[in-house]
Amino acid sequence: MTIGSKNLAPAELDKIEDSVLVEELKKAKEELFNLRFQSATGQLESHGRLRAVKRDIARIYTIIRERELGIRAVPTAAAKPATKAKKAEATEAAAETKEA
Repeated sequence: MTIGSKNLAPAELDKIEDSVLVEELKKAKEELFNLRFQSATGQLESHGRLRAVKRDIARIYTIIRERELGIRAVPTAAAKPATKAKKAEATEAAAETKEA
């Protein structure tokens, strides 16, 4: 995930665990610091980047706070989906146990 890009949409942030969100927040804050420093020294080429990073920080804070309040669900480690072969084996095994 890159800070200041469309990859950091709220729908994508919903799928991320809290620990990873905190890491992304640290990266975003560091990038904002660097951008502000570049702006102060006159080296900043893209001023729109400042705005995008600030918005990403706000999005991350919002997701974290909504999870604390119970408004937004915390992602859980979902079980890996079974492959077609495993599903077929499970179906056959269930059918054999019914017949026996």
